[in-house]
Amino acid sequence: MDREKILKAVKEARSLAKPRNFTQSVDLIVNLKELDLTRPENRLKQQVVLPHGRGKDAKIAVIAKGDLAAQAEEMGLTVIRQEELEELGKNKKQAKKIANAHDFFIAQSDMMPIVGKTLGPILGPRGKMPQPVPPNANLKPLVERLKKTVVVNTRDKPSFKTLVGSEKMSNEEIAENIEAILNTVSKKYEKGLYHVKNAYVKLTMGPAVPIEK
Repeated sequence: MDREKILKAVKEARSLAKPRNFTQSVDLIVNLKELDLTRPENRLKQQVVLPHGRGKDAKIAVIAKGDLAAQAEEMGLTVIRQEELEELGKNKKQAKKIANAHDFFIAQSDMMPIVGKTLGPILGPRGKMPQPVPPNANLKPLVERLKKTVVVNTRDKPSFKTLVGSEKMSNEEIAENIEAILNTVSKKYEKGLYHVKNAYVKLTMGPAVPIEK
């Protein structure tokens, strides 16, 4: 899948999507072939830093106390302190709401045992277990990286869908982001992109447009 074919699909997806009164996301859908995904080593689960970012804010929650919690608050991130964490352990509905509302979680390393007990059963199946950091960590570089990151996760199905930008971005930027995802697939498997059955680009409310192989 070369750049020109990716660009062509991006342009077509854009032209077929009717204008909406909100900024639409651009998604990439990839279907895989000839992989036994009952074998964990064939599953793809990886964070990918997009060269031109997500095109929309990543929602990040920080589970922390003391200085780390104060640092997260200063950065305008959602902060979950120990007492709130324990409450969430008793309130599954609220825990699910928070899990679905955030893209990434960061946790103070010494709080991970409590996180495992309280939020683990909710975050684990969603592939959102927190990234542990020491209590004296500088959150800024990690947060800046996560703001440009998406997670590619096949689980046990031979397909995945991931955000690759927004309609505010240029076609070239979106195409480069798509290439970054496809490169991740290529590096994962010995036969590389041979395992890609087909791939599509779509805007939130638009039809899926195939990328020619």
